[in-house]
Amino acid sequence: MEPDPLSDADLAAELAEEAGRLLLDLRTAGRFEGKALGKEGDASANRLIVAALRARRPADGLLSEESRDDGTRLAQPRVWIVDPVDGTREYAEGRSDWAVHIALAIDGVPAIGAVALPGLGLVLRSDTPAPLPPATTRPRMVVSRSRPAAEALAVAEALDADLIPMGSAGAKAMAVVRGEADIYLHSGGQYEWDSCAPAAVARAYGLHCSRIDGTPLVYNRADVYLPDLLICRPEWAEPVLQLLSAPAL
Repeated sequence: MEPDPLSDADLAAELAEEAGRLLLDLRTAGRFEGKALGKEGDASANRLIVAALRARRPADGLLSEESRDDGTRLAQPRVWIVDPVDGTREYAEGRSDWAVHIALAIDGVPAIGAVALPGLGLVLRSDTPAPLPPATTRPRMVVSRSRPAAEALAVAEALDADLIPMGSAGAKAMAVVRGEADIYLHSGGQYEWDSCAPAAVARAYGLHCSRIDGTPLVYNRADVYLPDLLICRPEWAEPVLQLLSAPAL
């Protein structure tokens, strides 16, 4: 087999963009609606991404939300972690706050990532970070559209933060990367594919990324449940973590 000329970062970005185009085309075609559109979008994007990674990085492990996990990835230091449609509900509703996640974890670290925001025509990459915009005086916090976590609401109240309801995890994290928000705090339950690519991109941009107790985000574990995270501008990390550790929160 000829070696793939693309770097890992280029491959992640290419696949995120291709899957995003496929998903937009599927939605525009009008053959599926509602939950059926979401189901078909998940399956179609997953087929494209998994086939490409199997063909172009056959020695690497793979974990995708939409594929059966056989556990072989646990013995491999390089593992691609994929969410073909992050925010299936938002995608099916015709909204723009959904994403495609392609990440490469190396020895458990979110090393390389691309997050496509197809509804906005954007792909954010870990290898092409831009400077963060100037901080605002009053923090802005992205929260779930439908189920804001109690911890996030308590921290927002303590910081007098403005709340920005938004859909998928990737869209929320990229809002911080893009300077549209300052804090993304989640404690309501997630899996590795929900945060690996966003964390890789956010780390590259110089943002703080951790669990809500301040410990590192670790990937490619046997148990892929990763229930909480904090992605925020560096200047907000200590105040938020202190509030989260307070007994009264």
